[in-house]
Amino acid sequence: MTKKCKDACESCLMPFSKDPGTREGDKYCSYCFKDGKLTYEGDLKGFQKFVYAGMRKVGVPKLKAHFYTWMVRFAPRWQVKK
Repeated sequence: MTKKCKDACESCLMPFSKDPGTREGDKYCSYCFKDGKLTYEGDLKGFQKFVYAGMRKVGVPKLKAHFYTWMVRFAPRWQVKK
């Protein structure tokens, strides 16, 4: 059973209060969901690389970006459904 994130993206766990864009829904941040669809359709490993690169691009320090990237695995979107 997956838990819902109330104030964070269900894909990347970014708090909505830190989202610089305009969200299209109440489940995902503006980076993860655009034009009515998820911006990344691949697997978790690929998404983690995508997230890490994005964080480094905006100046997040390496260690902090690595930690947040690791945390993505716990987001509801990436939980195994049973």
